[in-house]
Amino acid sequence: MSQNRKPDRQERRRFLTIYGRKAVLEALQDQHMDCRILHMAHSNRGGGVIRDIQRAAQARGLDCRDHSREELARISRNGRQDQGVALDVYCPAMRELHDYINGILTSGMADTPQRLLALDGVTNPQNMGMVIRSAAAAGIEGLLYADRGNPALGPLVIKASAGTVFRAPLLRCESILQGARQLSDAGFDLYRLQADGRRSLFDNEGFARQALFVLGGESDGISRELSALPGENLGIPMSNGVESLNVAVSGALVAYIAANGAQPL
Repeated sequence: MSQNRKPDRQERRRFLTIYGRKAVLEALQDQHMDCRILHMAHSNRGGGVIRDIQRAAQARGLDCRDHSREELARISRNGRQDQGVALDVYCPAMRELHDYINGILTSGMADTPQRLLALDGVTNPQNMGMVIRSAAAAGIEGLLYADRGNPALGPLVIKASAGTVFRAPLLRCESILQGARQLSDAGFDLYRLQADGRRSLFDNEGFARQALFVLGGESDGISRELSALPGENLGIPMSNGVESLNVAVSGALVAYIAANGAQPL
C-alpha cells in the first residue's frame, strides 16, 4: 500500500495511533515499525524533540499533516497527553476476526491446529499488554481484542507489551462473547479458565485441534453469558493457600501450554 494513499476502513482497523513526543520519536527511529502518517499541531514550537521528530519523519518520507489542537485531539483521542504529536503505525498481523475465520474455512486449513486466546472483561492495560507479549512469544495463532470490554490500544498497553502489540496476531471483534460465538459456529472448541475447573490446564489429555482459551477479568472473572456457552472449564492447580494468579501470569501459562504443550486431540 502506498504510504500516501488514503486507507480504506478495513485497512484502518490495522492501524494504531500512538501519541506523545517521546513515544512518537522512538517509533520513528525503530526501522522495524511501519510508520505511515505523522500528525502535528500547528501550535508546536520548532526545535528540540519536535525538530527531531520532523527530521525522522522526513528521512522516512512520511506523509506529515498539520492540524489544529482540537483536530489533533480527535486523532490521538487524548488531547491532554498527546503533546501535539500523533503517529499512525500499520500493524500487518492485526486482522478482523471474521476475516481470520473466512481465511481458515476457505484456505484448506480447517484441519490445522489453531490456538486462540481471549481475555473476557480484562480492563487493566498493563495486564493486557503483558498477555499480548506472552501470546506473541508463545506462538499463539491469534489473540481476540474486543472493541468493548478490553482497554484501548494506547500507550499503557503498548508499553506493557514491550512494543509487541505492533506485530502480535490480534483479532479484532466487537466483544469477546460475540467472538466466542463466531468461533464456536466455525468449529472451535471453547476452554474457560475457571477456579472450579475440574480438569487441570497441565494434564496430558490434549485439546481440540481448533481451540479458544478464555481468561476472565480481574474482578468479575468470565461473564455469565460466556460461561453458559458450550465448552470445558480448566483450572490451574494452587498450593500453599493461594487462591488465584494474576491474569497476566495465567495468560502466559495458557499461551505456552496451548501453543507448545499438550498435543491436539
